[in-house]
Amino acid sequence: MRIKSPDLLVAESGADLEGHGLSRSIGPFQLVCFGIGAIVGTGIFVGLSDTVAEAGPAVLVSFVLAAVTCVFTAFSFAELGSAIPVSGSSYSYAYAALGERTAFLVGWCLLLEYGVSVSAVAIGWGQYLNELLEHTVGLRIPDALAEAPGHGGVVNVPAVVVMLLAAVLLVRGVRESARATAVMAVIKIGVLLLFCAIAFTAFRAGQLTPFAPEGIGGIGAGASLAFFSFIGFDAISTAGEEVKNPRRNVPLAILVTLGVVTLLYCLVSLAALGAMPWERIGGKPAALSLIVNHATGSSLGSTVIAVGAVVAIASVVLAVMYGQTRILLSMSRDGLMPRVFERVSPRTSTPVANTWIVAVVFAVPAAVVPLDVVLDLTVIGTLATMAAVNVCVIALRRARPDLARRFRVPLYPAAPLLGIAFCLYLMCGLPLLTWVQFAVFVGIGSLVYSGYGRKRSRLALSRARGGPPAGPPPAPTPATRV
Repeated sequence: MRIKSPDLLVAESGADLEGHGLSRSIGPFQLVCFGIGAIVGTGIFVGLSDTVAEAGPAVLVSFVLAAVTCVFTAFSFAELGSAIPVSGSSYSYAYAALGERTAFLVGWCLLLEYGVSVSAVAIGWGQYLNELLEHTVGLRIPDALAEAPGHGGVVNVPAVVVMLLAAVLLVRGVRESARATAVMAVIKIGVLLLFCAIAFTAFRAGQLTPFAPEGIGGIGAGASLAFFSFIGFDAISTAGEEVKNPRRNVPLAILVTLGVVTLLYCLVSLAALGAMPWERIGGKPAALSLIVNHATGSSLGSTVIAVGAVVAIASVVLAVMYGQTRILLSMSRDGLMPRVFERVSPRTSTPVANTWIVAVVFAVPAAVVPLDVVLDLTVIGTLATMAAVNVCVIALRRARPDLARRFRVPLYPAAPLLGIAFCLYLMCGLPLLTWVQFAVFVGIGSLVYSGYGRKRSRLALSRARGGPPAGPPPAPTPATRV
C-alpha cells in the first residue's frame, strides 16, 4: 500500500541512475499524430471484418459503444496526464493513488495492452503486405512464412520484420520517431478518406437491413472487439516526459485524437456496410481492399488501400512499442523491474537496451501466435487498466484535492464511474477462456511482485533507511530541442 506522491513522481521524471534524462522535443501536432499513429491500424484495416461478423450492420453501434467507453476513460487520462506528466501512464497514476502493489499489477497488465498488442498489430501487417506485393509485383509471401501455426503457417516473418524496423527507428531518437509517425498518420488518414469516397459510390441503404441480425448480444460482442480499434489513445500519456508543455498538450492531444478517430471509424464502417452486404465482409481478411475491388471492378483501388494499411500498421507498431518501453523505464526507475530498462543513451536520449529487449521478446508471439488469441488478451488487459485509471481519478480527488490539474474531468464523479461501468461491461463480452488466461497472467504478476519487486522497491528501501522518500535524485535534463 506504499504511495508515491505525484510531486515526487514529477520531480524524479527527468532523471535516471546514469544521469541522463529524456528530452522534451514533441510538440502538440506531433503528439496528436502520435496518438492517431498509435490507434489507427490493425483494428480498422484487419479487425473490422471480425467485428462485422459479430454485430452485422449494427457494428456502427458497437463502435460508438466502444468510443463512449474510451471517452469517459479519456477524460480520466486527460486529468491525470495534466497533473502527473510522466512516462509511466496508468502505472504511475496507480502508484500515486492506489499503492505500489496495485501499481505493479497495472504495469503488468500494460504488458498486455502494449507488449502483446504490438504483437497483434504486427501479425496483421503481413496480410496487407501480401496484398500490396501481389498487386504491384505479382508476388506473394508463402503462407508458411506469413501466417502463424494453426492458420496454415510456420512462422510470421513479416511480423518480426516490422517490429525490428520499428526498434531501429526508436533507438535513433524520439524526434525522428515522432516525425515518421506524423508522416504515416497523415498518409493513413488520407487513405481511409479515399476508401470512404470510393465505397460511397457503391452505397446501397438496403444493405444496412436487418440492422442488428445478431441482436443485443451481437452488438455487445462486437463492441468488445471494436474496442481493440481504439486501443492506443492512452499511449499519448506515456510521452509525458518528452512533450513540450505536457500539462496542457497531453490532455488536449488525448481528446482531439479520440474525437478524430471516432468520427473516422464511424465513416469507414458506414461506407463499408453500404457498399457490400455484411455477410460478405464478416471474417474476410483485408476486407477494405475487398470492398474497394467490389466498388470499382478493378484492383487499382485495393493497391492504394494496401499501401495505406502497410503504413498504418507499421506506425501503430512504432507508437505502441514506444509506449511499452517508457512504462518499463518508469517501473525500472522505481526498482520494480531490472535496472537495464531505465538506462537512457546520452547520445540519442532513448532507452536503447530497453527498446531492443521489448522488440525481441514480443516478436516471439507475433511470429507464432494467431491474431484472435492475442487480440482477446490485449482487450481484457487494456480494459482492466482503464478501469483502474478511472478509480485513480476518484482516489486522487479525495487524497489530493490540492493537486494542480490543468484539465478536470467533467461531470465528476459520474464520468469516472461510468468509465468503470463501461469497461466492466465490455470485459463481460469476452470469452471465458480469455478470463482464465487473464487470471493466470495476473497471478503470475502477483508472484513476480512478491518475489522481485517488493524487495527491490526503491521507495521501500529509502523509507527503511530513513532517508529521502524515494530513489535517485533528479539529474539535469538536457536542453529542449526545437
